[in-house]
Amino acid sequence: MPQYTSNPPLLEADVDQDPITQFRRWLDDAIKVGMIEPIAMTLATVDADGRPSARVVLLKGLDAEGFAFYTNYQSRKARALAARPYAAATFWWDRLERSVRIEGAVEKLTATESEAYFRSRPQGSQVAAITSRQSQVVGSRAELDTRLAENLARYATDPVPFDPAQWGGYRIRPALIEFWQGRDNRSHDRLVYRQIDGGWQLQRLEP
Repeated sequence: MPQYTSNPPLLEADVDQDPITQFRRWLDDAIKVGMIEPIAMTLATVDADGRPSARVVLLKGLDAEGFAFYTNYQSRKARALAARPYAAATFWWDRLERSVRIEGAVEKLTATESEAYFRSRPQGSQVAAITSRQSQVVGSRAELDTRLAENLARYATDPVPFDPAQWGGYRIRPALIEFWQGRDNRSHDRLVYRQIDGGWQLQRLEP
């Protein structure tokens, strides 16, 4: 069983009082050590029938309001969020022996915000976004590739149309952010920020 010994103890006095600022510090550390996808997070949702599902998405926006990601609005995760607009997300940075856990309500970004990000993507990624009928069954890879090739040709020189009803972003507004850091003997550090009365309360949890 591996022991986590890379870091000094994670103490309350060493973290920022603002969890978003603290998250940025840890994310910067993950980028510096060369994580392949430091912005990858496991996103968990619950559908209308109470069935959970999880998948990996990429963090594509971070500010004082929360954590943003983008997807097809007809996808399974989007249907779940329409029924129950709450989510949990987890980042795992193994090279740092650190993890961050987030819980909160989820809201759609505005169409303006979503289109601005859509236009910032490479042309091919824009075409792929409008081509995919995300989460629907497809007969074969060849069928999907044919549809993608047709759209790549169609929009080779023209702007890719953006439909805010089909594709866009969400923001997780965190009510809880937990910072986990490995320690030896499985006696890990867990510092959790909870949003209470418009501010953040910092507490230590037992491992």
